[in-house]
Amino acid sequence: MYESFYNLQGRPFQLTPDPRFYFSSRTHKKAMAYLTYGMNQGEGFIIVTGDVGTGKTTLVRHLFETLDRNEYIAAMIVSTQLSAEDLLRSVVAAFGLDAQAEDKGQLLARLEKFLREQFRMGRRALLVVDEAQNLSNAALEEMRMLSNFQEGDKALIQSFLVGQPEFRERIFSAPELEQLRQRVIATHHLEPMEEEELAGYIEHRLSLVGWDNDPCFTEDAVEAIYRHSAGVPRRLNTLCSRVLLYGALEEIHTVDADTIDAVVSDMASDTRQVTATSSAMPSRPLPVNRQNDATVPLEAGARTKDVKQMENRLEQLESMMKNQDETLRRLTDLMANLAGGGAKDDK
Repeated sequence: MYESFYNLQGRPFQLTPDPRFYFSSRTHKKAMAYLTYGMNQGEGFIIVTGDVGTGKTTLVRHLFETLDRNEYIAAMIVSTQLSAEDLLRSVVAAFGLDAQAEDKGQLLARLEKFLREQFRMGRRALLVVDEAQNLSNAALEEMRMLSNFQEGDKALIQSFLVGQPEFRERIFSAPELEQLRQRVIATHHLEPMEEEELAGYIEHRLSLVGWDNDPCFTEDAVEAIYRHSAGVPRRLNTLCSRVLLYGALEEIHTVDADTIDAVVSDMASDTRQVTATSSAMPSRPLPVNRQNDATVPLEAGARTKDVKQMENRLEQLESMMKNQDETLRRLTDLMANLAGGGAKDDK
């Protein structure tokens, strides 16, 4: 909607990681330096961590875009709660191989053969595991075992592990991961963007979709955006998308701090409404059946009515039981007569 109002060729602040929108902030530039260093080393593990929304996946996808495909064969998997063998199958499939096998040994042999073929062709294998905090220690140990594939003194595969802060803490504290720790050659933690970088980030994203200074972001607007997003890229994108939508609806061409505050207020209102709705539903009192609730006193008239209803019900039950007894008696007499008649016939 706002694309047509501002004559944009696309959505500049989409949340889906897109390497085309990669912005080389200080922290991302340092992360890229570590990744490049790791590739030059050609062995071991590189660990990159960051809080949710700091641009880890975009960083990795940008790295893939820069690789020389004649020199590297790269694969990426997004980790979930995988067992060690399931992780191995995911790695095999990520490199385009058949992940179906009767046992783990066949998978390892298939992967090793592929890696040696790539090495002979002069191509190095790079594996990136995103959301690595979801890997179990057993799966991480499987990753370490893959790093044992070698041709002479050259490793056949190198791995980058990308995850949230708790992953880095676990790597460097779990005793059972000591051997993996010894193969980590570099780590970097992505920080939020710095305030002085924000204006460049906004212009960079807008320029990629044909922005012609419409809308114009004032200096105090940029300050307000940073204040409300704390420099986290995903929060920045979410807020700026809403700002453009709000601007189009209100036909705003100059975005200032008041505009940002109005949008933030709208977003906070949305959150409060959702929270209020979800919290109100469980607390809604259930309807009470007064006749079944012993804590609810009955009026005298109601009590009398209930007693009469109970007496009528008891009379009905007694009548039914009498009818059943009479029916049973008649059946007994009939069977006796039949039995007597049968005995006379035998004589």
